[in-house]
Amino acid sequence: MHNLRFRQIHLDFHTSPHIPEIGVAFDKQKWQETLKASHINSITCFAVCHHGWSYYNTEVGERHPHLDFDLLRAQFDACKEIDINVPIYLTAGINNWGAAKHPEWRELRANGQYGGGGPEEIINPGFHSMCFNSPFLDFLCDQIREVARLFPNCDGLFYDIISQGQCCCKWCMKSMEEKGLDAASEHDRKIHSAAVLKNYYKKTTAASKELDPDMPVFHNSGHITRGDRDILKYFSHLELESLPTGGWGYDHFPMGAKYCTNLEHDFLGMTGKFHTTWGEFGGFKHPNALRYECAAMIAYNAKCSIGDQLHPCGKLDESTYKLIGSAYKEVESKEAWCVNAESVADVAVLSSVAVNPEHPREEDSDVGVTRILLESHLLFDIIDMEMDFSKYALLILPDDVLIDEKLKKLLDAYLTQGGKLFLTGKSGLNADETEFLFDLGATLEGTSEFSPDYILPFPDVRADFVDSPLVCYTRSYRTKITDGESLGDVYDPYFNRSYKHFCSHQHAPNKLDPSGFACGVMKNQIMYLAHPVFTMYRSFGAVAVKEYIVNCIKKLLGDDLSLTTNLPSTARITLNEQVSEKRSILHLLSANTILRGGQVKLSGGTVAEDGLNIEVIEDLLPLHNTALTLKTSKPVKSISLEPQGKELAFEQLDNAIKINVDEFTCHQMVVLHH
Repeated sequence: MHNLRFRQIHLDFHTSPHIPEIGVAFDKQKWQETLKASHINSITCFAVCHHGWSYYNTEVGERHPHLDFDLLRAQFDACKEIDINVPIYLTAGINNWGAAKHPEWRELRANGQYGGGGPEEIINPGFHSMCFNSPFLDFLCDQIREVARLFPNCDGLFYDIISQGQCCCKWCMKSMEEKGLDAASEHDRKIHSAAVLKNYYKKTTAASKELDPDMPVFHNSGHITRGDRDILKYFSHLELESLPTGGWGYDHFPMGAKYCTNLEHDFLGMTGKFHTTWGEFGGFKHPNALRYECAAMIAYNAKCSIGDQLHPCGKLDESTYKLIGSAYKEVESKEAWCVNAESVADVAVLSSVAVNPEHPREEDSDVGVTRILLESHLLFDIIDMEMDFSKYALLILPDDVLIDEKLKKLLDAYLTQGGKLFLTGKSGLNADETEFLFDLGATLEGTSEFSPDYILPFPDVRADFVDSPLVCYTRSYRTKITDGESLGDVYDPYFNRSYKHFCSHQHAPNKLDPSGFACGVMKNQIMYLAHPVFTMYRSFGAVAVKEYIVNCIKKLLGDDLSLTTNLPSTARITLNEQVSEKRSILHLLSANTILRGGQVKLSGGTVAEDGLNIEVIEDLLPLHNTALTLKTSKPVKSISLEPQGKELAFEQLDNAIKINVDEFTCHQMVVLHH
């Protein structure tokens, strides 16, 4: 496994040919001093940018027209002198220089438009997508071999914008015909594009490793698709691009990290120093935001990478590196408790995306369940079908996990071993949605004709502030109790809203009598909720719905619930273990995000009419008297707050410990020494 360093920079350098004096302000000594003062130990520098220009002395491509020296070599040598790693970046999926030289290499959509810039591409600024099935792939591999030969001691090769659309260029049309595929069929075009993409991975990775079979390689498509295991053999490590203020939000990274923590690859989180997202000059997030984001990365077992964009003059921005340095100084002080740490969890989420390959890259059910588990401080991982179910006391199948014969056998084996299963919505139904696949102590009687409807869970699982029927915004599956334990009643509305009959501004109220169907059922080790509750929470964020779901999960977990705490829902908690060090680490995280942004028209920018909502962290407020009760099977000799090195008193119970943390701000590691 390729081991990553903790404190990295991804230094964008996409530079227009219309800007003069490229690199004129590069100063080796100043470069080194800035990086050292900022506690950085790895920086990804550019060989080729999206504009298509090279920043080294190339015979394959073309050096930027206003660069008169080998900038990459100067950056590279300056870093190596002070023991800073240098992975090297090459654009792959888009290349404007290549598009101008060879427009026939561009990705061509089925409607005859070029890919990459939208329907008005000629008059709109933007980058151009290239087809990996065209001779462009050979050109790219030649660039890769050249960079690998010139920089044999680089610390990896980073390839960007790795995707292949449903291209209909002349090479794709020919190969589709040769493979017996119909270019008029979207289904066939998708099959072909997947094959082209696989060929890209194979050829570029081989070119990367031609001289050094151990050369680290990463292919960036902005996301790690859960369950897409076939491509991982082409990766030495993983980088989770997730800029909270760039549209991802603060709950996006944990979802990726909770999956990657169980893969064999080392991985890092990638945020940005920008107020918005990539390509922003002069944008700075508050230092507290970057402090929290880096703390979250190490809490979720990731290394850290912060995106920056180098000014065309080649000088690192002083404000940026003071900002980064303040966050990385803290990371450096905490690394010892994060090396080779492994996640500890009660609950696993079998990702809907991982099981259903036709799903989009982010499924609402996955997002909803992640948010609920984060906010309720349940210890969890996200898994695919190839991971070990038996590690977890409870397995959640959120809303729309389709269970085929293979998965059914895995789940049956898991249940036989004593595991518990939490099913919602469509999960747990047969393919025709006519019956349950497990003995739930209930029968399925179709899909409700009403949307929305209402639920009144029984007191042990309902929200503690709601004693009336609660509206559910998504359609339910009619669940009739036989010998299972009902979780509560469904109430139908008087009618669905239509032009024929409606009531007030939204939906009709509930009828006074229950419908005779249950909102959920529990039998033995299995619980089922009749609504796609996680999708509903993702869409509407109703706290009463969340409390109902969490109470149900805790009811099913029972004595297998390892952790209870009084942390607020805005806080986060993880539990990791360093086996070799004989210690467990609780990471406490706290920050209040504020939603900012709105609709505005700007001239010449990318933040414009769509009305971008940005989650901002500005103030980090201390949390007081955090109470924790943690079950542990290993004796605890002592507990300390780290990196302060302060011993913490605790109360030993029969099979658990009670801890109180008087105060912490942003991030606190509570270390249990076994």
